[in-house]
Amino acid sequence: MYKLYYLPGACSLATQVVLRELDQRFELIDKQAVDNFSAINPVGAVPVLVDGDQTLREGAAILLYLLDKHPNSLLPEAPVARQQAIENILFANATMHPAYGRLFFIQQAIDEGGAKQAAFDAAAQAISALWQSVDQQLQQQPFLGGDSPSVADIMLTVYYRWGGSFPVDIVVSERVARMTEKVMAMPSFVQAQAAEQQ
Repeated sequence: MYKLYYLPGACSLATQVVLRELDQRFELIDKQAVDNFSAINPVGAVPVLVDGDQTLREGAAILLYLLDKHPNSLLPEAPVARQQAIENILFANATMHPAYGRLFFIQQAIDEGGAKQAAFDAAAQAISALWQSVDQQLQQQPFLGGDSPSVADIMLTVYYRWGGSFPVDIVVSERVARMTEKVMAMPSFVQAQAAEQQ
């Protein structure tokens, strides 16, 4: 059985959703309840997935590991579609995630005032531009992966939810809004959120 270390509402939520989609058993452990989490992950970040003697510490790598290990429909087998799916996962992890990460940095590092709001506004504008690129991919299909949610859709939806925690106006298209609403309505997503609140 896997062990998944998480923080409520963090990007580890996407890993939990994927574990549920893959019908895998796992123990969910809040990193805040661990006395010396830095011994598990020296950088202090989640998710961390423990699989027997193996400890994985990077979100996108964890997801690709799970998708390679277990039969699934989340990662296509056809080479071109598979490459696009991996590109979408890496876009979510390496481009969209850091863009939202700036909001958390601004919240913690800049004193209240006009400069802080200006920084928030600049970050929100950059995030909105990234959502426009997602919208381009959704013009011919409801999800990045086609007719059904992909891992990238799940990851992006987790990040999308973070915007509501900040005084920003992040602009998304109706297509993006529909995609995120459908992902949030997935039983695995609903169950994962509920598990984090226990």
